[in-house]
Amino acid sequence: MLLGGFDIGGTKCAAVLGIAADGKVEIAAKRAFPTPATPEETIRQFGEAMEALLADAKDAGPLRAIGISCGGPLDSRRGLVLSPPNLPGWDGIDVVSPLRERFGVPVALQNDANACALAEWKWGAGYGVSNMIFLTFGTGMGAGLILDGRLYAGISDMAGEVGHMRLEDDGPVGYGKAGSFEGFCSGGGIARLGRAMAERRLGEGGATAICADAAELDGITAKAVFDAANDGDALALEVVGLVGRKLGRGLALLIDVLNPERIVIGSIYARQEALLRPIVMEELAREALPLSLSACEIVPSGLGEHVGDAASLSVALHALG
Repeated sequence: MLLGGFDIGGTKCAAVLGIAADGKVEIAAKRAFPTPATPEETIRQFGEAMEALLADAKDAGPLRAIGISCGGPLDSRRGLVLSPPNLPGWDGIDVVSPLRERFGVPVALQNDANACALAEWKWGAGYGVSNMIFLTFGTGMGAGLILDGRLYAGISDMAGEVGHMRLEDDGPVGYGKAGSFEGFCSGGGIARLGRAMAERRLGEGGATAICADAAELDGITAKAVFDAANDGDALALEVVGLVGRKLGRGLALLIDVLNPERIVIGSIYARQEALLRPIVMEELAREALPLSLSACEIVPSGLGEHVGDAASLSVALHALG
């Protein structure tokens, strides 16, 4: 089955063709381009990219559906993108109708966390389960929810905004809130946490492999923190320990409330599972209801770095019912 996908990002977009069969998806072709200045130009360029991909893949069969993955907020029922913070000018933009008219196939829209959840559920680490949570744990912290064998998006397409949950009264800022789940468990949050702790350590006359001196503080990234932790740096391990405990606490809340069968975590967790998992599981043992925890697996993304490409294709598959 030939599916088309469109991933809309703040700095880049991608048109993808994939072939889905037997519980797997193969990325057949992809074209990426910088996000244009206007939504109209973005939709036009996507249409041209998809037509070019289809021309090169004419032996793959007819296109069955197109899925669109985009950061929220949005209205999936009406196919509208509703002013995402990383897409200025996208104020109530209908991205579904122009593509449906151009290609004559079903077209559907989902936010990126929901799209990734669908991809992991259909083709990745969530395959075969009925109750699953996918956590992005990348630039931000969001969730996609598969409950009783269906995607659950909520009345306003805002279900799964777990990054906004406050875990502490104070802490790194994420999703506009200090001490939030996203503040502690996202790329930006980890960088801010590492920067604050490294600045304090340097100010006390100590040293850390996270950065050599105060001049490098502004360049600290989540990757720098984890690289230093993997090399055994004491302060970096302290940062990672805090992040792991907050991740465990956030997971405990989700397990207690939703009683899922599996939680799939992408991006940072998938790359740093060896460091994070023991800390997360220790915190879960303290915080989560034992019966619910015993029924839930915590696993990294099965699609790995390809989950973004598969995400929009899974929305296309979902559109077909």
